[in-house]
Amino acid sequence: MQSSYIILLFVFGAVILLTAWLPMLLKRAPISLPMVCIGIGVVIWSAFPSLVGVNPLENRYVTERLTEFVVIVALMGAGLKLDRPISWRGWETSWRLVGIAMPLTIAAITLLGWTFLGLGVAAALLLGATLAPTDPVLASDIQVGPPQSGEEDEVRFALTSEAGLNDGAAFPFVYLAIALALSEGSSEPFLAHWIFVDVIWKIAAGVGIGWLGGKIMGHLAFRLPRRTGLSETKDGFVALGITCLAYGSAEMIHGYGFLAVFVSAIALRSVERQHHYHENLHNFAEQIERLLMMILLVCFGAAIAEGSIFGALSWPVVITATLILIVVRPLSGWVGLIGFPARPLEKVVIAFFGVRGLGSFYYLAFALGQAEFEGAKILWVTVCFVVLSSIIMHGVLVTPVMRLLDRSQSQRITRE
Repeated sequence: MQSSYIILLFVFGAVILLTAWLPMLLKRAPISLPMVCIGIGVVIWSAFPSLVGVNPLENRYVTERLTEFVVIVALMGAGLKLDRPISWRGWETSWRLVGIAMPLTIAAITLLGWTFLGLGVAAALLLGATLAPTDPVLASDIQVGPPQSGEEDEVRFALTSEAGLNDGAAFPFVYLAIALALSEGSSEPFLAHWIFVDVIWKIAAGVGIGWLGGKIMGHLAFRLPRRTGLSETKDGFVALGITCLAYGSAEMIHGYGFLAVFVSAIALRSVERQHHYHENLHNFAEQIERLLMMILLVCFGAAIAEGSIFGALSWPVVITATLILIVVRPLSGWVGLIGFPARPLEKVVIAFFGVRGLGSFYYLAFALGQAEFEGAKILWVTVCFVVLSSIIMHGVLVTPVMRLLDRSQSQRITRE
């Protein structure tokens, strides 16, 4: 027992150091931090196979809670990054991706799950709702820079704001899948409850609590008399307190906590947009997010090495995952951006880089704790394979593609 504990401390210390060091080393390499984390997990399990039990299929509740926490921290960081004031026209790409591209993606994945994987309607819909949202945790390489850094072109803004919004916007479809699964056994009507509670109330409560809470925290930080505001502390860990308050208060009144966290960060920025304290808050949130992300992905890599996580992997799963990443998301994203005044290269990049990640694990673990779904193992295997494939594919391509995009934008500005 003591030996395992000492080894665990050693591994944890190494992960913390790599959390700080690797982003700098990998900045211009065609490899991403999540890819390295998974590789580390494979190596650790190969060396110490009895050190940790990390299979998400056998630890649903642990998977749900850990991924839930890292996602809400990432949502706070994503909201704090955005310098652009919220508006209908200024956030047009966001509304298009969330309002058009995401429902199309859910519908297409549901169809694939029903036809290729042989899932029932409820399970297929759950697969669509789980894999449609892009991930705020693993998409840092394609997001905007820190507050007031100037790194907010349309592509980076679109992908950052989409990742912040669609984690909450996908929840009604998760609840619809749960309602369908429960109704199969009881035959009770559910549509009215879903519309008025799971859609209207939960979205309104999440947005309302997030906006009110963010405004209040903004005034506590920036509007109190001199030397009494929270900003005077210069403590970045205040971001964690705001995150937990926003999430907890929204969930206590049965609203969508994911939406509340992201909206609270937007509201906080709106109170005092230029203050340097935003950078402190963002940096702390980013550090916590990166550390938690590395720990979870190391565990994911260990679970892959252990073998049982892909025990039900089959050609239909591989084909479905390939279609989701290469056809469904890019095509849905492109359709959502039809008519938007952007260059074709920018639209292609926005449509293609729909990174899937830890949020998908959370949605699936949450739903499986609420109702029984046929084909639960197939759902896990498909989600895990899509996330792994997304990490590898997008991780390899993100550096050269974003470099090409930046070079193209620089040349265009020079010509103008």
